Amino acid sequence: MTVTFAEKLERIPHYEPGTSLDDAKARAETPDAIKLASNESPFPPHPAVIDAIARAAEGINRYPDPDARALRRAIADHHETEPGRIAVSNGSCEILLAAALALCEQGDEILFAWPSFSIYPYLAPLCGAREIRVPLGDGYVHDLEGMLEEVTAATQLLIVCNPNNPTGTHIPAERIDSFVESVPARTTIILDEAYIEYQINDDPDTTLDLLAKHPNLVLLRTFSKCHGLAGLRVGYALCSPQFRAAVDAVRQPFSVNALAQAAATEAIRHQDDVADRVEKNVIERVHVEERLRELGFDTAESQANFSWLDLGDLDEEEVVESLAKAGVAVRPGTPLGGPGHLRVTYGTRPENERFLEALDALT
Repeated sequence: MTVTFAEKLERIPHYEPGTSLDDAKARAETPDAIKLASNESPFPPHPAVIDAIARAAEGINRYPDPDARALRRAIADHHETEPGRIAVSNGSCEILLAAALALCEQGDEILFAWPSFSIYPYLAPLCGAREIRVPLGDGYVHDLEGMLEEVTAATQLLIVCNPNNPTGTHIPAERIDSFVESVPARTTIILDEAYIEYQINDDPDTTLDLLAKHPNLVLLRTFSKCHGLAGLRVGYALCSPQFRAAVDAVRQPFSVNALAQAAATEAIRHQDDVADRVEKNVIERVHVEERLRELGFDTAESQANFSWLDLGDLDEEEVVESLAKAGVAVRPGTPLGGPGHLRVTYGTRPENERFLEALDALT
């Protein structure tokens, strides 16, 4: 007997995560490999967060709160909203996947820019919808006008990644407001703001004001980046109670584990720590981008914690392999929709210097 799998599996792309640190060390010709491939924070969580995790670990023989009440209350208090407007998840990816399942079916359309976050191509095959990709405009920025031209009566879900992953470009909130105003109210718009704290165009909370004006808007955020909790996987959405109920209906119970809930509840209370991480990132961003241009490379105007680097005449695969041998793991652009590019996370100053020196040796 042959096992038969669902036909949709053939449409779902293979996800290629950033190289793990162990893999980076195995490939390197030096024992001290560094990982700049996954847009993680180079700094550990706040000490109070570590303490909260340790306390929570004493009770892991019990299931976590299925409603994540303490975490949702902490997020709601921080953003001055109601817990009923907060959906939490096992990383922000889970809400994206749940939104596709809850909102879309055969005949619907999911619209997003490309290249953008590599999870988006999973959504349409998962729910039977049709995906519509709109190429980025000049400067690796979302072509909002081009996206509006593709909106039809079948557009059920529209996603804008801002700042965009993998290019790091950011659209100010004023333009987002105008764009959302132009999209029909029947279409759910997810503004994926995983890197919003790192941009300096607007206050990160500016887009929260748009929620009251646009009931079809969802803001998606994460604790994986500037809070330093990538290993625990906690994301959340600021949304309507209806959207929260919809995504909760299609997800497994207890999707956010007890340690993750405890860590995120504590982490959001330490905004000074977040501000310090962002400041360090901006300093390193300016340093790395200036050095890359001195080396003759073109980069996108990053407002995130990573660089999108055009390799020009250099061979992408050879550069990635050479950097790996030098003990520097970076993300190749091809799996992210940008052949001939690299995405490189900003690390600490020594890590960034290590990358820049290794890259300079290739030119």
